[in-house]
Amino acid sequence: MSSLVLERIFAKENFETMKKFLVLGVLFLLPITAYIFFASGVNNFAKLPVLTEQIDELSNFKSLHGDSIQLQNKITVLGFLGSNLMDKQGNAFNLAHKIYKKNHAFHDFQFVILLPEGTETTAKLLEEKLELIEEMEHWKFAFGSPEDIESIFASMKTNLVLDNKKSTPYVFIIDKERNLRGRKDDEDLGVLYGFDARDVAELNNKMMDDVDIILAEYRLALKKNNKYKADREI
Repeated sequence: MSSLVLERIFAKENFETMKKFLVLGVLFLLPITAYIFFASGVNNFAKLPVLTEQIDELSNFKSLHGDSIQLQNKITVLGFLGSNLMDKQGNAFNLAHKIYKKNHAFHDFQFVILLPEGTETTAKLLEEKLELIEEMEHWKFAFGSPEDIESIFASMKTNLVLDNKKSTPYVFIIDKERNLRGRKDDEDLGVLYGFDARDVAELNNKMMDDVDIILAEYRLALKKNNKYKADREI
C-alpha cells in the first residue's frame, strides 16, 4: 500500500475522530450554555423595578355595586378614565383586548378604573360593551370624589398629570404591597411609570411584557412558598 493511500486513510480516521469529539463537545456544552443563559435571564428580568412604595389604599372608593375595593394583596392595573368616560372607551377596549383578556384568570389579578362619582350610569354602559370581549369579574370601576382621585394619583409620585376631567391615558401596574412597578431604564423614556393605553404598540411591546414579568414573579414566589410549606409538613 502506497504512502499516499496510507496518509489518506489516517487523515480520514483523524477527521472522523475530530467529528466525534466535536459532537460530544456540543452535546456537553449546549445544556450548560443554555442553563447559564436562562439563569442569567432570571436574575436580570425576574423582577419589575419598584418606582414608588406604598401608594395610598382605595379606602374611599366604591364599586358599581357599592362594594369596597382594595389594592393590598392584589396585582392591579390601575387606570384613570375621568368624567368624560365615553370619550376614553377606545383606551378601555385596547386594554381589554391586549392585557385583560389574556391575564384576567390569574389569581389575585384585577383591573381598577377610578372614576368621579356621578359617572356610574356611563360606566355601566361601558361595562356592558366590554363584556362582549371578556367576562368582567376582575375589572372594577371604582367611584370617589375628585379629591380622592387626585390623592391616589399624587401618591404614585409620577412625572405625569391628570387633566381637568381627572383622567390620563396612562395605566399603572401596582403590586400586592401597593408598590408602583415600572421601568428604570426604558429605551425611550428612561423611567417609565405608566403605559399609554392609546398606543396599541406600547401595550403589545412593553406593557404585555411587564405584566408577564410581575405575574411570573408572583407565580415563582407562590411555588417557593408552597414548597416551603410542604417541606415543613414533612
